[in-house]
Amino acid sequence: MRVLGIETTCDETAASVVSIERSGETKILSNEVLSQIAAHAAYGGVVPEIAARAHVEAIDRIVARAFATAGLKPSEVDAVAAAAGPGLVGGVMVGLTTGKAIALATGKPFIAINHLEAHALTARLTDGIAFPYLLLLVSGGHTQLLAVRGVGDYLKLGGTIDDAVGEAFDKIAKMLALPYPGGPSVEREAEKGDPDRFDFPRPMQGRPEPDFSLSGLKTAVRLVAERIAPLSDGDVADLCASFQAAVVDVLVDRTRAGLRAARAAGITPTALVVAGGVAANEPIRRSLTRLATEAGLPMIAPPLALCGDNGAMIAWAGLERLRLGLVDDMGAVARPRWPLSELRRPETAAE
Repeated sequence: MRVLGIETTCDETAASVVSIERSGETKILSNEVLSQIAAHAAYGGVVPEIAARAHVEAIDRIVARAFATAGLKPSEVDAVAAAAGPGLVGGVMVGLTTGKAIALATGKPFIAINHLEAHALTARLTDGIAFPYLLLLVSGGHTQLLAVRGVGDYLKLGGTIDDAVGEAFDKIAKMLALPYPGGPSVEREAEKGDPDRFDFPRPMQGRPEPDFSLSGLKTAVRLVAERIAPLSDGDVADLCASFQAAVVDVLVDRTRAGLRAARAAGITPTALVVAGGVAANEPIRRSLTRLATEAGLPMIAPPLALCGDNGAMIAWAGLERLRLGLVDDMGAVARPRWPLSELRRPETAAE
């Protein structure tokens, strides 16, 4: 069983073919990603109009490349999946329309994929883990703790009440005049700095509810940076290191609260999973691994190539849904907002 996946929710134009063999083995047959970093770097963030135009210009050749790398014709996949949101709606429409066109032309089923669900299910593609598991979803636009009980079945345990983790990294990078994208730039600078120089707050640390707040931490960094300006290279490195150390402490503490909340809800996780673009941050991965070990759980993080937006996660979510008979018609729409609570589950598919 083979599915084409298309991803265009933000600033990557991506397409992939993923298969499940008769043996049950999963394979990523192709995974083509075209980043728009250079197009947005001058603005310090993603410009929706530029992103949508770039998707239009690139989508056909990226999809063609995905088929060529997989050694398949469009008619040889079993279904077509495309991200339908949440995301920048202009970009979402490009990938969604392309996916529908291929499905119509080949007579294959079409599956509209929630971008967040695709991140949530990636660990099953890479590691084959069983439900249920605890997921820390951390990206530029989302920070959530979820109990993943099945395809389409997500219990939200906690989330951010203000900034997402990736958003906070990007804002700190912009504040310190570091290159876009901000997350990797802050991590690189932090490697050279002293994480103990500045004692930044750890918002919501110790609270029983597994929610997050990062705006106060961001403000604390800004106030210190203004106080010690002009900043030397060493100051910037120390600010980044101290900020990152605070974020790591917050994520570990909040995830520990999430584990308690999951168990209080009667859920025994099979693993602790981290996914999303921020999951590529090495200090965060190391610290969550230690937490998982304390909890007697494996810690699963996708390979770096599958942390950011990619077509393989869309294709895999499509495979998961196809096997359960969860396909969509051509009326599926692009959705800038699409909570996981609104997804169809297998028991609701026939309703």
